Amino acid sequence: MDENNVDKIKFLDTPFQIGEAESPNRLMLAPMAGITDAPFRALARRFRAGLVVTEMISAQAVVYKNRKTLKMAQPWRDEHPVAIQLFGHDPGIMARAAMEMESLGADLIDINMGCPQRKIVKAGSGAALMKEPGLAANIVESVRQAVTIPVTVKIRLGWDDSSHNCVEFARQMERAGACLVVVHGRTRSQMFSGRADWKEIRSVKEALKIPVVANGDVTDIRSAAACLKTTGADALMIGRASLGRPWIFQEILEGDTVTPEEKIRCILDHLGMIEEHYGPVTGLILAKKHVCWYSQGLPHGAKFRQQVHRLTEFSRLKELTAHFFERAYDQSVLHSLSISMLDNSASAVSSCLSAS
Repeated sequence: MDENNVDKIKFLDTPFQIGEAESPNRLMLAPMAGITDAPFRALARRFRAGLVVTEMISAQAVVYKNRKTLKMAQPWRDEHPVAIQLFGHDPGIMARAAMEMESLGADLIDINMGCPQRKIVKAGSGAALMKEPGLAANIVESVRQAVTIPVTVKIRLGWDDSSHNCVEFARQMERAGACLVVVHGRTRSQMFSGRADWKEIRSVKEALKIPVVANGDVTDIRSAAACLKTTGADALMIGRASLGRPWIFQEILEGDTVTPEEKIRCILDHLGMIEEHYGPVTGLILAKKHVCWYSQGLPHGAKFRQQVHRLTEFSRLKELTAHFFERAYDQSVLHSLSISMLDNSASAVSSCLSAS
């Protein structure tokens, strides 16, 4: 990595002020429905995610005091700073929900205006709000007036390729009182396909006075540096690349310093937190998808995932997981060493490390 990119990674490892809140660095965990629950956020924080964001929380469910929703939103005691992300389309309900979230312990309120899922946009929430900038601004204004903590907004480039309105939309959110905008570099119609358009994120950055966070296609230290260079963003948000890799934040900030032993400990701790948080029945369902993500790319991972799907007891899942990852990481290390010994040229070693 050249000196310029090294400087960009050093920049990521500096404190970041978001309104009255402060993050220890400029790497954030993106909100992901069904994934960024309290156990996953705790692991991301362990591996140096600066700001973590909850799953999408329904503002209407909060106002109706839905117990499951309130448990989803509840921050753990030591995970601050944490943003609670709300979705909805009614300014009054969003404001009331934001007040509840502030009392629950949120350090920031993030408003979802980027979720592309059909059931969300059909109800007029998420990315559908990008087609209603006036309503979106009213929501931000209402929430900002209702709480004393910072209000942020997460958007996309637009609804589809014919309606890239992210620059003007972001300007309106800034005028409405948002103190930060996160831009996912895809349109709603793209969902999560294709490449994120970092250059368009730069256009948003150049148009605003408030901080802009880039989201999309940051998967390692090189893509992090490239994204910063292209977008000029104030921080980066990482979502899908953290699935099965909650240590990605530390890898980017410090280099690949996470050992196989640390990874195994992380995976087993994750299972323990899931079981404690949800109980063995619900926890088993949620834990299965995470251990399958952790196993991607490891020797005999496909067979392991088949075994996992057949399990009916959480205790058996923990036993099988411990056995698999201890063997898989040992074999993975041996495999990497054998390749290096067969061809010790600098280019071959670099290629091997980049692919791992």
